[in-house]
Amino acid sequence: MRASSPHSWTYAIAAGALALASTVAAHDEKDRGEGGNRPRKTQVVVISLDGAKPDLIQHYLRTGVLDARRGLGSLARRGVVADQNVTATPSVTAVSHIAIATGSTAAHNDIPANTYHAVAQPITATTSGFGGPIGGYQFRPLGPSQEPTAEPLWVTLREHGKKVVTATWPGGDGVDVTLFGTGNPPPVVQPAVPTRTVDYTVPFGTFGGIGAEGYAKAAGDFVADDGTFTKQLIAAGKVSYSPVRITSVGVSLSPPAVTSTFYCAPGEVPSSPCGPSSSTRTLPYTIRAAAIDTTNDGKTNYDTLVFFNDAAPAPQIAPGPFVLPSTGPAYARVGGPSARFYLEGSGNKVGMAYFVSAMAPDLSTVRFIRYGLNYIPRNPTVIADVDDINQQVGFWAPQPDFRIPERISPGFTTFPDPELESAYEDQVRTFVDYQVKVGLRGLARVPDADLAMIYIEQPDGSGHQFTLTDPRQATDFTNPLSIGRPNDPPGAVGQDPAKVKRYRKYLEFAYQQADSAVQRILEAIGVDKRGEPLRDVLVVSDHGMAAFHTAVSLANLLRAAGVDIGNNRVAIRTTGPAANIYINLQGREPAGTTTQVPVTEYQALVDQIASALRAAQDSNPYYNPTGAKLFSHVWTRPNGCGRPGFCTDDNIGQDTGDVLALMIEGYNFDGIQSPGVGRLGDPGFPAFDPSTTVYSVPNFYGAHGHDSHLPSMSAILYAAGPHITQHRRLRHVRNIDIAPTVFELLGVPTPATVDGRPLSRILRREDD
Repeated sequence: MRASSPHSWTYAIAAGALALASTVAAHDEKDRGEGGNRPRKTQVVVISLDGAKPDLIQHYLRTGVLDARRGLGSLARRGVVADQNVTATPSVTAVSHIAIATGSTAAHNDIPANTYHAVAQPITATTSGFGGPIGGYQFRPLGPSQEPTAEPLWVTLREHGKKVVTATWPGGDGVDVTLFGTGNPPPVVQPAVPTRTVDYTVPFGTFGGIGAEGYAKAAGDFVADDGTFTKQLIAAGKVSYSPVRITSVGVSLSPPAVTSTFYCAPGEVPSSPCGPSSSTRTLPYTIRAAAIDTTNDGKTNYDTLVFFNDAAPAPQIAPGPFVLPSTGPAYARVGGPSARFYLEGSGNKVGMAYFVSAMAPDLSTVRFIRYGLNYIPRNPTVIADVDDINQQVGFWAPQPDFRIPERISPGFTTFPDPELESAYEDQVRTFVDYQVKVGLRGLARVPDADLAMIYIEQPDGSGHQFTLTDPRQATDFTNPLSIGRPNDPPGAVGQDPAKVKRYRKYLEFAYQQADSAVQRILEAIGVDKRGEPLRDVLVVSDHGMAAFHTAVSLANLLRAAGVDIGNNRVAIRTTGPAANIYINLQGREPAGTTTQVPVTEYQALVDQIASALRAAQDSNPYYNPTGAKLFSHVWTRPNGCGRPGFCTDDNIGQDTGDVLALMIEGYNFDGIQSPGVGRLGDPGFPAFDPSTTVYSVPNFYGAHGHDSHLPSMSAILYAAGPHITQHRRLRHVRNIDIAPTVFELLGVPTPATVDGRPLSRILRREDD
């Protein structure tokens, strides 16, 4: 979060970040060779800006949205930029980041999607691509692979004595990987060491058990303070120039329910440490808010809410100073920024934040948002690093939450769109800031790291939310008529141009925040007098982004084609517009109580599904004016190895679906609303039957996972540094080439499992 007058803890973090940057830069200065031109020790920093598109960045640099002298612009001026970086297939986050880290394709590294079904699991079970076994696993007996088909580059680097930092990079999490449903407890199929642990390992944060919620209050919801909290505020150095008023019954957890208390576990628990009630969640948190007036203008002018735990021992509004992860009460001024709130005593180190979106001076209208609860997973192998982040940077910050602007979380019915969008922007700003500080902490803790890999979540989240660039997209996702222009197509009322303009600005803001993250990391590692980074810096992304206008029900599509997918005969796992479809095959998936498919029927069912997908076509001429087929690619598991259901090739890996399919641009499996919203011009419109309707209006706008060779799916590559050539523009590179390039920079032999090739043309020759 940004420093703000009510939040003394933010000053400590900001000062700490500057100190970290100085430490890193000082180390690099110490390590420079004679003449001050290049470091003696080669050090590489790989930064991923999730979802960043090369065409948008180049446009923003040309038009001044991004400063060409800083961040990505400075890297482009000093080093190398690629027009297209072909990413993994499918072009989704977990798949692509593991491909970057291993230098191998998804079929070889066995991470086929963000969510997928590992074939050793029961057909009803799902595995996360962010926590799946990299390089596969041994099927029988179930356990770690003796010959993994891929490994993260940090395994080989550390075997050669190199030091590595991963800051929330997928796969660098310190997790002992198990497959749900394969035992009680399930066996470890990939141990945390050495595959998922490096010299400084920070896992990505996770859900604390309670999601975001909106609150609409009025003057009657506040009562005059009896002096108790006014005195506490004065002791904390806070003066209100109007009488302090307090929420009368606390802040309801689930309006309109009466309860105002939730609970967290005092000890560490593996998941959902907080909730409405539990015998193990014994720490109560009754959140109340004090309204104060910080403007000494002689008027009643409330502008700030102070959130505190009324169940805590007095003083509930503690004066501080606070030592991270503690924050004390949250002081949230109307309009932002949000204020962090640590749940004292929670065993998992859980926190949240409050954002005040509207506040009339007389409290006649008050609307605020409690962001969801989060924490950093306390994986035993990396617990020291987790504690270090909690104590030096703070608890895991609330990341941009699509459930707020899409009104999926409770309490947002009466909030105007711009208020929810401003909350999302606040989360973009504060979460990028937090991730940068995590990365800088890793660099400071291991200043001689040979490789640091830093993950930044933006602009992906904003790309999904705000890529409103196609006239076929409904600007009001509850109104299928809000497309095109008035009566074009017939019956349309037209898009809302104000919303289109707002969303364009939000996307620009996300790229600015991501670009600022790059600049801050460059400042931390240092640059020479010519502006060249003192370490070799490669900035990549995992994929691009495309606008989509239609949500697709794959189950309904297959049923309409006559495919029997009932009784768990078939499992569908989708990520964006990519689908992995699995057959519940006898002798492969555990039987359980499901209906399995005999080996003798397996290939016929695979062929029937593939044929249905290849024939699928959207008949609505407004959405599909060229009559294109719905799927651009349909692959099936090969059958030439003599073991149906177990054969692999360059497209299908161990845990890829028996059918893998990618839809064309404009279509996405995600975004189906409940209740559903039919499209204008479809048969039976406006009726919507969730059991049969295939095409519908989605509730967000951007997708990735299409054909990786499409320009819209392209990742980025910007690179500069002591060993990177200058002033070079490349037409075409691949994300699987990043790992072998790092190996070449660090002088370590590339393992045989790597599919990519080093980008030797971007490396300086000795005579450069």
